[in-house]
Amino acid sequence: MSIENLDPQIASRLKRDAAGLVCVVIQDWQSGQVLMVGYMNDEALRRTLSTGRVTFWSRSRSQYWRKGDTSGHAQYVKQVQIDCDGDALLIQVDQVGAACHTGKRSCFDTGGKLPTLVGERPSHN
Repeated sequence: MSIENLDPQIASRLKRDAAGLVCVVIQDWQSGQVLMVGYMNDEALRRTLSTGRVTFWSRSRSQYWRKGDTSGHAQYVKQVQIDCDGDALLIQVDQVGAACHTGKRSCFDTGGKLPTLVGERPSHN
């Protein structure tokens, strides 16, 4: 199998970090719930766009991983968007099973809310 390059028109719009990665927010396409955050390099994005299954670059293992290959909790791509600065992607998916490695639907279910200063807004003078 030959490795193709990411479409140059897409690649030119991305602003990658020092490791060549872009942040990816994964969102349930029907409910709008944010499921998880991951990272992609150009090859992971090319694989995602060409196969319709989300592929990430694992920063801890330094390898590609396609969500669901071992857990069965796959992510099927419905839409991919790039933000205005090109430094983040939003991928809306049809999520099969849990998105989080803890078994929860969302990685944000386990983490919980942080305390905020409710009712205070900064002054815009």
